[in-house]
Amino acid sequence: MTPIYLRKFKDAAVYGVYSNLYAWVSMWNAILAFGMETTYFRFLQKVDSKDKDRVFNNSFVVTLLTSLLLLASVFTFIDPISTWFAGEGDATEYASYIQYFVFILVADALAVVPFAKLRAQGRPIRYSYIKFINIFITVLANLFFIVYLSNWTKSSTFWADFASGWFREGWIGYVFISNLLASSITLLLLIPEMLTLRLRIDRPLMKSMLAYSFPILIANISFIINENLDKMFFPKLLPGEYGKTELGIYGAVSKIAIFLNLFITAFRLGAEPFFFSYAKNENASRTYAKIMEYFVMLMVLVMVGITVNLDWLKDFIKGNELQPDIYWTGLKVVPFILLNFVLLGIYMNLSVWYKLTDQTRFALYISLTGALVTIILNFLLIPIYSYPGAVATTTAAYLVMIALSLYWGQKYYPVPYHFLKIALYLVGGLAVSLASFFIFDSDFWIGNGLLLVFCTIIISLEKKNIEQVLAQRKKT
Repeated sequence: MTPIYLRKFKDAAVYGVYSNLYAWVSMWNAILAFGMETTYFRFLQKVDSKDKDRVFNNSFVVTLLTSLLLLASVFTFIDPISTWFAGEGDATEYASYIQYFVFILVADALAVVPFAKLRAQGRPIRYSYIKFINIFITVLANLFFIVYLSNWTKSSTFWADFASGWFREGWIGYVFISNLLASSITLLLLIPEMLTLRLRIDRPLMKSMLAYSFPILIANISFIINENLDKMFFPKLLPGEYGKTELGIYGAVSKIAIFLNLFITAFRLGAEPFFFSYAKNENASRTYAKIMEYFVMLMVLVMVGITVNLDWLKDFIKGNELQPDIYWTGLKVVPFILLNFVLLGIYMNLSVWYKLTDQTRFALYISLTGALVTIILNFLLIPIYSYPGAVATTTAAYLVMIALSLYWGQKYYPVPYHFLKIALYLVGGLAVSLASFFIFDSDFWIGNGLLLVFCTIIISLEKKNIEQVLAQRKKT
């Protein structure tokens, strides 16, 4: 939907509001989930088959309680909350936005454990079906409110009368209404997964689950701080319309990196249950090391592939007729945003050790350190350098977190990672990306030529492994 938003909103400042509010949503999503997704997977492996329903019950009850607490808190303090978000803007408008978001958050939180149940049961078809329904409704509702209804009211008396008195041209609130509609229907579709639910708490089991999940909760919050604190506090660090515009540009160019983030998200959804179920195998650590190598190789190739094609991908974030190229001023940070996603993926791979050894307190130490780096550097760099300072902050935070996870991970759960090869892929991919953008000015043919050379080098380095994989496939 990004291209439509950028063309329909009146200016980049409106998209800045969008980026700011959804950054806050990511934080509250983590709080409401309370680390129950990972906890659910872990405790399914620790209890007998007959007790798996108790794990589901406890996990769901936690998300239900956090959701009810959020509802009560937001509607009690709606006025000061909306005033704080609005700043110099219209607090009444923000109050409407916040009310939509609180129900979106509740619907999404209550869906977390049922979705985890589908993943644990190995039912990707139903999981994907419901996710696609969510996307379909989101897109359809957005198109209706933002594109079609706007056009129809100008050409049809029927639609003009239908929209009379409530429809607002280019209002960002329709994006949030569309999200709420999709989240609500998604929750309804998950009712079959909730039919076994009993709102009963197994206290001994709950105590163990909360002890496991709390450090994960703090780690998730810290992760959101690393990923989105810049967008959350950008309007406060760079106040006024200028700050909103800069945030709008930053939010738009970050969307180009979504193509890489999709791969990382898909990997996480499949890898986390696999890591837990495969942990008892004798060669588990060697398998995890191989997964890391292939993951980095593929992600770096995607990173380079996106960067060398920015000359035409930039049309994805073209602005409206009055400001067609306003978002393109931020393209210079895209290679570094892509690098940050690769670093995030590496950290996610590394984090398997503390989940498997039940030492989730280390997630707390690592994430809090990363969050501290993020907070300090954001407050120092954003007022001076705007969003390039935010991107540099994220890079620094992820490097610190990777270093800490490696140090403790190799101590408590050694995995034979091939560090030299991984570093070679990272440095080589970044060098190709920067050369394509800054030296060859995103020339399509030169950039893709560099990508082809880089791919050839990787294939030659991985030739033996590729042959082994192909040989195994022939045997099966």
